[in-house]
Amino acid sequence: MAEGKETKVFDGREHVLERGITGDFAFVAAWKADRLGNLVYRKTARNFNPMAATAGRITIAEVEELVEPGGLDPDEVDTPGIFVKRVVVAPRVKRIERRTVRKG
Repeated sequence: MAEGKETKVFDGREHVLERGITGDFAFVAAWKADRLGNLVYRKTARNFNPMAATAGRITIAEVEELVEPGGLDPDEVDTPGIFVKRVVVAPRVKRIERRTVRKG
């Protein structure tokens, strides 16, 4: 499998060097964004969305809330706007299921 590919030895083990996968599009869902494309995620969305946003040539972010530039605390920004090409505002309806049991 390593034939014709660059290899390096790290800690005594030989590894094959490959280029990373880059997709044409990356779709991510964020909680809040500014008009410059800086994104803030909530809860488990922080696990993979920041890396997915950097992996696409064109990143499209669906956000719940859009604020003006300067409306986000710089320490809260999870994905810088340089990676985001489009921002779509799509407020989510938060549905809460309730289980009802018939009395009888």
